[in-house]
Amino acid sequence: MTALETGAGERVERWLEEGRRWSDAELGKAAEAFEGPGSDLADAMRHALLGGGKRLRPSLVKLFCEAAGGDSQAACAPAVAIEMIHTYSLVHDDLPCMDDDDMRRGLPTIHRKWDEATAVLAGDALLTEAFGVLSGCSQADVLCSILAQAAGLAGMVGGQALDLQVELDSLPEEKRLEAVELVHATKTAAMFSAACELGWVAGGGLGEGREASRAYGFELGMLFQATDDMIDVTGTADGLGKTPGKDAELSRPTLVAALGLEGARERAGERASAAREAADAVGLAEGHPANDLVGLLLARTH
Repeated sequence: MTALETGAGERVERWLEEGRRWSDAELGKAAEAFEGPGSDLADAMRHALLGGGKRLRPSLVKLFCEAAGGDSQAACAPAVAIEMIHTYSLVHDDLPCMDDDDMRRGLPTIHRKWDEATAVLAGDALLTEAFGVLSGCSQADVLCSILAQAAGLAGMVGGQALDLQVELDSLPEEKRLEAVELVHATKTAAMFSAACELGWVAGGGLGEGREASRAYGFELGMLFQATDDMIDVTGTADGLGKTPGKDAELSRPTLVAALGLEGARERAGERASAAREAADAVGLAEGHPANDLVGLLLARTH
């Protein structure tokens, strides 16, 4: 099976565009409600949240909500919430104490457009607003628990801490892949997994489908991060919308650092196969966007 079969590219690009439009509309509605005593803070939050992006996580929420038998309305709140969490993480990730990046999604980062304090506070506010959005949902307790687990110490935030701490050169060669994939699993895959599980639960899905949805999201997230590591080496600033080469500059633990470029490509292929198996377990056959997306991520260059 090739990374992206004939016809699949057009199908998944249409799905991604529809998902972006839907996500942007829902995020725009949420951003209208940003109010507070500091106008700069609300403006900075909107700058970060509405500045574009792939919108993969909210689109996955919608996809799995509909796969479980729900409609797009049921997906709105969890989709908005997870993108707010993702956006806050990017705002903080770009800070001088982290990656010290000047660009995000082709736009100036908040600490460059405003200042570091505004960036920290904008991220804090987006994180808090995300759980406020979820609080009015049916099954809010379950949805909040899924998102908190994926975003907190055991997930994204813990993974970011590991990303800063792990020094591959100090590890035996046979331990390097394990160390890198623990960072990937927590920092990235946990949130992809949560997106699919949130959608399934919001759509009223039960049983084995929930576990399989979670597994698909996890493998997709591992694939996404594997290809992200590769295009940080091979991509350009125009294509990425951010500065390439930062991983190597900062000595971050990546698949390329652990396995080399060809080894990273092979590992990405293994993750793609696992994601397709999980999609089949959910009942999402070949030709479904969940399967097409795997091929697109495997083939992506930006």
